[in-house]
Amino acid sequence: MTPEPQPNSAPLGARVAADAVGPITDERARWACEAVRTVADAIEVAIQGKRRVIELVIATAIAGGHVLLEDVPGTGKTALARALAKTMHGTSSRIQFTPDLLPGDVTGITVYDQKQGIFEFHAGPIFANVVLADEINRASPKTQSALLEVMEEHQVTVDGQTHPVGEPFLVIATQNPVEQAGTYRLPEAQLDRFMIKTSIGYPDDAAMMRILQQIARTPEVPAVMNAGTLTQLQQFARAVSVSPLIASYVSQLVEASRRAGEVRLGASVRGALALVRMASAWALVCGRSYVTPDDVRELAIPVLAHRLVLEPEAEFDGVTAEAVIGQILIDTPVPQENGTA
Repeated sequence: MTPEPQPNSAPLGARVAADAVGPITDERARWACEAVRTVADAIEVAIQGKRRVIELVIATAIAGGHVLLEDVPGTGKTALARALAKTMHGTSSRIQFTPDLLPGDVTGITVYDQKQGIFEFHAGPIFANVVLADEINRASPKTQSALLEVMEEHQVTVDGQTHPVGEPFLVIATQNPVEQAGTYRLPEAQLDRFMIKTSIGYPDDAAMMRILQQIARTPEVPAVMNAGTLTQLQQFARAVSVSPLIASYVSQLVEASRRAGEVRLGASVRGALALVRMASAWALVCGRSYVTPDDVRELAIPVLAHRLVLEPEAEFDGVTAEAVIGQILIDTPVPQENGTA
């Protein structure tokens, strides 16, 4: 039997036992929805007026993926990552990526202990539950490649020795799309390992007023869950029902991305799996035990768009990957039955 959810001092809802692995019950789905709502409320203390982005990031953590936040400076990318880390009773770290950052500065290094006559591994900042990779596109391609193994396998290999980073594990990377001096474009293999790519954007007038009114004090983000609770939510997400109709719909969307005339390289198999996993986590966010076509449509752009490589002519004409996925969603027939079929 797996352990039941263990909320800390701030309750996350009814305590739900997770005994046998199988389809998730409505009771567990409601508990998961309440847990996500509590965490989102806590993060909103620091990030005003961005509920959907907050829920997307939480859903990505539940799905076991990683987040790429691309936005202009000063919109709260770093604050969002820090706030998520503070809501957990887990470990967090921040890596400021710079051109002189070395792979060992991220993963850790092996040092020879002269007294004991042995080599000892000194873990790097990547060994944490929530890792903020700030301005990731400022590091060299060699340093960026140090993240490939750990983002996919949740482990690092140094001098032939493998070291697991522990669970849960989430990388939140940020990059500035405006200032390109001294930056390196993320390779396609790196982008493919981010489950979603999204942006925060500027706050609306009401949120801006709240931000300005609390400028004299630093909002304190409460810790409302522990790493065990997040692990429990991840187990629930894997038990969410995904019908053959939903799987077929995802397959059609991915195949259409490869056939689009503006696209040189379409979404990968990893992208299709990421869409299903994110849709399962999103169903929990909505308090459901099954995935619907609307879940897939809601997440198709943030999950698939950054994985596309457009033809140079299309980019020159101003075509965006988001627009391509949007058109595919219009052209692809939507299943008429929900995920319980």
